[in-house]
Amino acid sequence: MNIDIVAVGKIKESYLTSGIKEYQKRLSPYCTLRIIEVAEEKAPEYLSDKDKAQVLEREGSNILKKISPTSFVIPLCIEGQALSSEEMAEKLKNLMLKGRSHITFVIGGSLGLSDEVKARGELSLSFSRFTFPHQLMRLILLEQIYRWFKIIRGEPYHK
Repeated sequence: MNIDIVAVGKIKESYLTSGIKEYQKRLSPYCTLRIIEVAEEKAPEYLSDKDKAQVLEREGSNILKKISPTSFVIPLCIEGQALSSEEMAEKLKNLMLKGRSHITFVIGGSLGLSDEVKARGELSLSFSRFTFPHQLMRLILLEQIYRWFKIIRGEPYHK
C-alpha cells in the first residue's frame, strides 16, 4: 500500500516533528508513506472573500499537481464524513481488496481546501466538527492511519 499525505505548509514545532517521525517509523512495516508539502500562500489575517478564494485556488492548484491521477483521494475537511476508527479501517481494507493500492490524504492550510481539491476527492473525511491547526492534523492523521492498519490486521493497539 502506498500512502501519500499532501499537506499545505511546513511543520515548525519540534514536538510535532518528533511525533510525526515516530508514526512514520511505526507505519513502515504496513505501507510506503510519503509526506508531500506544498507552500502555504502568504495572506494577511483578515481577507476579503475574493482574496480568500484566490489563496485557496493557488494552494489548490499546487495540491492537485502533487496528486497521482490513479490515486484514491481523501481530502480532510470539516464537512466530510465522520467515521469511527473501525469504520475507516474497513473502508481502507475494502480499498486494498479492490486493488486500490495508492491513497492520497489531503490536508489544507489555515483557510481549508479549495472546491477543486474537494471535488477531486473520492471520500471526504472529517475528524471532528472542531477546527484543528493543520500542522497538528498531520500528526493526528498519521496516528489514525497506524490505528487503521492495526485494526485491519487484528493486532493489539486499538482499544
